[in-house]
Amino acid sequence: MRFCRNVPRPPLNRHIAWFWYYDNWQVHHSREHVLPDGSFELIFNLEDRPRKLFDRDNPDQYQSFRKSWLSGAQSGYLVIDVLSGSSMIGAHFLPGGIAAFLAPSAGELTDRVSELDGIWGAEATQLRERLLDAPHPPAKFRALEDFLLRKLVGTRRSPDSERRIDWAMQRFQREPSVVNIAAVADETGLSQRHFIAEFRRRVGLTPKLFCRVRRFQQVLAELKSGRDVEWADIALGCGYYDQPHFINDFRTFSGLNPTAYLRCRMDYPNFVREDD
Repeated sequence: MRFCRNVPRPPLNRHIAWFWYYDNWQVHHSREHVLPDGSFELIFNLEDRPRKLFDRDNPDQYQSFRKSWLSGAQSGYLVIDVLSGSSMIGAHFLPGGIAAFLAPSAGELTDRVSELDGIWGAEATQLRERLLDAPHPPAKFRALEDFLLRKLVGTRRSPDSERRIDWAMQRFQREPSVVNIAAVADETGLSQRHFIAEFRRRVGLTPKLFCRVRRFQQVLAELKSGRDVEWADIALGCGYYDQPHFINDFRTFSGLNPTAYLRCRMDYPNFVREDD
C-alpha cells in the first residue's frame, strides 16, 4: 500500500491544502463516514470499479461514481464504500478555495457530490487519462497541478472583491465559537444579507453553518492531541453551551456519538469506519 501527499506550488497553495494519492489501499471494513470540514474535495478514481455514496437515511440506496467527482461543502457526514486494492488521487481544497476554479457558485454544489464531467466537460476525462498514464506519484501530482493552474488562470477574480470574505473566513476559522455573526458582517462593511450571500457563494455554506462545522473540527483536533478525554471540558473549551448541544452537533456531523467515534476513528480524524 502506498499513500502520499503533496503541497502544490504558489499560487495554488492559496486555494488547495494538499494533493493526495493512494494505491493498493487495504481495509478490513466495508463503509466509512466522511466528516465535513467546510471544504471541497476533488477525486479521480484510477481504476474501473465504481464507488458508492450511500443514502444516510436509506442505507440500501446509493449513487455510483466511476471516473471523477467533486464533493461539495457538506452540512453532514457522507457514507461511502471502501474497497481493498483501490487507487485514487485528488485535491483537498482550503475552505473557500474552490471558488477560484468554478463558474457556478460554490453554494450550488452544497451537500452534493457531482460527476466532474458535468462541471468541466471533456477536460475532466482528458485529465483522468493523463493521471492514469503518469508513471509515478510525482508525475501524477504534476499533471494535476498543471491542469489546476490553467483552470485558476481562466477563472481568476479580482483580489479586492474577495478580500472581505477572506478576512471573515479566516476569523471564523480562528474563532469558530464567535456568537455575533452580524457584528462580523458589519466589520466587513457589507450588509448582513449581502455578507451571507457572498460567503455562501464563495464557501458553499452560510457563515453560521460554517462556524458549526469548524467548531466540530476543533473538537476532533482536541481528540487527536492525545490528551485524556474529558467530554465536558472539551465541549466547554470548544464553545458548546451545554452537553446536549455538543452531542447533537457531534451526531449531525459524524453520525456517531462521541464514545462511538473514539471506537471507530482511524488515522485521519475525518474518516471513521461505520459503527457495527
